[in-house]
Amino acid sequence: MQHNTVPEIGFVRLSHILKIYPVSKSTWWAGVKSGRYPKPVKLSPKITAWKAEDIRSLLDEYQE
Repeated sequence: MQHNTVPEIGFVRLSHILKIYPVSKSTWWAGVKSGRYPKPVKLSPKITAWKAEDIRSLLDEYQE
């Protein structure tokens, strides 16, 4: 996976996650609902993102 495209700290938007984690948008949201993928953070009423640390951890698990 492309760890180097995810910042060490900060937030990552879904469009970027889906470029480096091979699932569809609907699969991602189903995984969030089931707890398989990290919970998002609302940065504003129209902006949802994920903690970069959580995405890096997810990518580590995917590589194993």
